[in-house]
Amino acid sequence: MTPSAPFTGSAAPRIRRNDYAVLDVPSPGAWEPRLSVSVVIPARNCQEELDLTLAALAAQSYPDHLLEVIAVDDGSGPPLRLPRIAPSRTRIVPARPGGWGIAWALQTGTALAEGDVVHRVDADILPYRDHVESHMRWHHLADYLVVLGTLRFADVTGGLPSPADVRAAVDTRDEDALFDLPSSAAHDWWEELVDEHDGFRKAPSAVLHRIHVGATVSLPADLLRTAGGLDTSLVLAEDTDLGYRLTQTGAVFVPDRAARSWHLGKPTAMLRGDEVRRYNSPFIADRIPYRRFLRVEGGRQWLVPYVEVLVDASAAGYESVSGTVDTALVSTLPDVQVTLTGPWDTLENERRAPLDDPRLDLRLVQGRYANDGRVRFAVSAPSTAAPAPFRLICPPGWGVAADTLDRLVKHAEEGDLGLLYVALDEDADGVLCARLERTASVARAMRLVKDGENLDDLIHETFGSEWLDGETWGFTRLDPAARLPRSSRNTEAAYWKALAVQRKIDGGRLKSRLTALEKEVAKLRKEAAKGKGDTARWRAKAEQWRVEAVRLRRERDLTILRRAARKAQNLLRNRDEPPTR
Repeated sequence: MTPSAPFTGSAAPRIRRNDYAVLDVPSPGAWEPRLSVSVVIPARNCQEELDLTLAALAAQSYPDHLLEVIAVDDGSGPPLRLPRIAPSRTRIVPARPGGWGIAWALQTGTALAEGDVVHRVDADILPYRDHVESHMRWHHLADYLVVLGTLRFADVTGGLPSPADVRAAVDTRDEDALFDLPSSAAHDWWEELVDEHDGFRKAPSAVLHRIHVGATVSLPADLLRTAGGLDTSLVLAEDTDLGYRLTQTGAVFVPDRAARSWHLGKPTAMLRGDEVRRYNSPFIADRIPYRRFLRVEGGRQWLVPYVEVLVDASAAGYESVSGTVDTALVSTLPDVQVTLTGPWDTLENERRAPLDDPRLDLRLVQGRYANDGRVRFAVSAPSTAAPAPFRLICPPGWGVAADTLDRLVKHAEEGDLGLLYVALDEDADGVLCARLERTASVARAMRLVKDGENLDDLIHETFGSEWLDGETWGFTRLDPAARLPRSSRNTEAAYWKALAVQRKIDGGRLKSRLTALEKEVAKLRKEAAKGKGDTARWRAKAEQWRVEAVRLRRERDLTILRRAARKAQNLLRNRDEPPTR
């Protein structure tokens, strides 16, 4: 396939979930590039390694006039210099003042990048000749792809090659000879993750961000801006965080094994893995709701919620709105945020008759939740719930059971569905429903939708949707006239948590009792087996004695018979002989 121009927007192919196999990707060298690419390299105190990276980039198969390289010096001493062997459009710039770290350097570089695509490459990477081209061939097919190259960790204890040798090896496609292959290491966990999900084509949405490793990754510059760029407050795990936010933009992740590269030595994540995971865990827990095992504490608020509950307060009464909000906030799902939409900007503090205020219900709602950290106010709803991965749109006046949100999300995750309709009521005007939206599915549909096309139809096409019964899933109509409960809003959640803890304790006791019973049964079985053995042994002995007794009896009987026979014979002899005179 030789595209004459990149596909963008509604003209881009419609990929279902992450199954990029629908794209007809050309082989390197068999197509005509159109897009420009900016390779951005964060670097610090690594002149020797950077020289090799730039030497490898100087021999790339991708057209030189479409390639620019920006190396960002993150406070090196002495400052990094531009080597003799480098792509023609290469510059080294200092990180902008006010921060430091990889994310800060990358944000500096991407702000200066002029390419259609941003390709991050670390300063200790030696890309093979087709590396950039392999990335770029995908971006000419769709404008929402995140492409990742593959790594091989070289053993560099014997020293590094010269930039000239690297340039020559890449230029002649002899990159394998740069380092000793048998002593090198593969990116095992990454490769296994890709293989586990059929080349990552069948990877669930919650898993996509995990392969976003920053050593060599490319994406459209517009997609990077949509995701919000790098989080410059992070000094580690910035690539994991960005990968998660790219998921919420509806991005498709493409691991390309043809985009090969050498990594000079093993990274810190491999050499000090436990320490890296310990450092990253609080920052990842706060930002990535998919990491459920990191959010096990109760009573916590997180930077990024798992579910945003959207309630329109513009026309509903105070009791109806507060009833819906309160049931959502006592969910057994701990990381829930509520967004209340309405004309909050009209609530000025002018003199008024408080009880006759035409906006009284809005003021009461605002007064009830103004200081609640899990409730926010918006004049209108954002198009998606990003960065939260799910949004429940619930009409005011309807409540949810404590476990409703948790059950709905689990159901959506099991099928990787994009939209769940929950039927609540039906009248002459149609069906009233709540809806659980997957943020990624809405974002992708908005990117691909054509004029006049229904957004929900596109969500169904790219992710799938399903209808559910509201009563079955714990939705109930609230009575606005009912007296508000006098207990804490967390009472129900606390009850369920306490009940779960008690059941766990009871389960532990039963497990201990079961273990004791199993030991007792094993002892009895052992004793029974011993008794069975004894019984068999004595039975055999008794049989032996019986046989012996029969033998003895027979021998005794034979002896008596023999004696009787002898006596009879003697009597007969004596009868036949004449008497002695």
